Amino acid sequence: MAEEHTTAAGQSVEETFIEAKEAQRIRPDDGRWIRLFDHFRREWQIYAMLLPTIIWFLVFLYKPMYGLQIAFKDYSIFRGVAGSPWIGFEHFQTLFTNDQFLRAVGNTIKISALNLLFGFPAPIILALMFNEVLHATYKRTAQTIVYLPHFISSVIIAGIVITAFSPTAGIVNTIIGWFGLDPVYFLTQPQWFRPIFVGTGIWQEAGFGSIVFLAAIAGVNPSLYESAVVDGANRWQMMWKITIPSIMPTILIMLIIRIGNVMEVSFELVILLYQPSTYETADVVNTWIYRQGLQSGQYDLAAAGGLFNAVVAFVLVMTANTLSRRFSRTSLW
Repeated sequence: MAEEHTTAAGQSVEETFIEAKEAQRIRPDDGRWIRLFDHFRREWQIYAMLLPTIIWFLVFLYKPMYGLQIAFKDYSIFRGVAGSPWIGFEHFQTLFTNDQFLRAVGNTIKISALNLLFGFPAPIILALMFNEVLHATYKRTAQTIVYLPHFISSVIIAGIVITAFSPTAGIVNTIIGWFGLDPVYFLTQPQWFRPIFVGTGIWQEAGFGSIVFLAAIAGVNPSLYESAVVDGANRWQMMWKITIPSIMPTILIMLIIRIGNVMEVSFELVILLYQPSTYETADVVNTWIYRQGLQSGQYDLAAAGGLFNAVVAFVLVMTANTLSRRFSRTSLW
């Protein structure tokens, strides 16, 4: 009796042919849903762990978007969102003719530009410096010290800054006094706010931000350094020719994220350090929205300002991502 031909999976040729015919009868859409169902059935544990995060996003990020329509209404807390009448873009017209809002937009852009110019390279430089330290104990100690400010509350950070620049007992004015100069009221003079704010941000976040770049440096292929040593390269040349080009994709990704947050200047630190005498250079969009919404009760105008802020941030991150993908083949998506 002739043996029946079988496939590699142990099925007969006839059975394989029948299954192929049955598969052809299934519509493509049905097959897609079947594959999707099988995927969820196999990976349901992962989605179960992801569920709390999805719920959090829906409740705290997507549900509040219902309130964005306040920006297009003459909002009244007594009528509610649904009962308030539509007025179109009237609040946006008010925004773009409001000198204080335009000043706040200008201050936000200027402070963010300073943060990009000085604050963004700081963690990269710090990571490169740590990578060159060979003494393990010293390296761990230094990293711990520079990481600590990130975990300190903004209220405490602001208190430290106010104390350090105090005209009577601050260490900065104490050093100035050693040279026979008069004390300077730094935090009441508009021209000093931006340098103090940017410097404080670098001190607080540069150490923690260097972790991402240290992780990227750790992923560089060691054989590249070994080949460079054989060719006679020194540490400086290896850093410029190997380390920095190797972590450039990470640098670009972090830059895109940073550009997307241009309009989100640290609200907590600004509102703790600024005062009416420094509004000229310290008032940013978020603090203007805070004063209009919570202090003046103009919720609809504040909502329009917040929506403008979000749209500008979205356009910036999309533009930065597109340019990065076009010129460097590196992007967030």
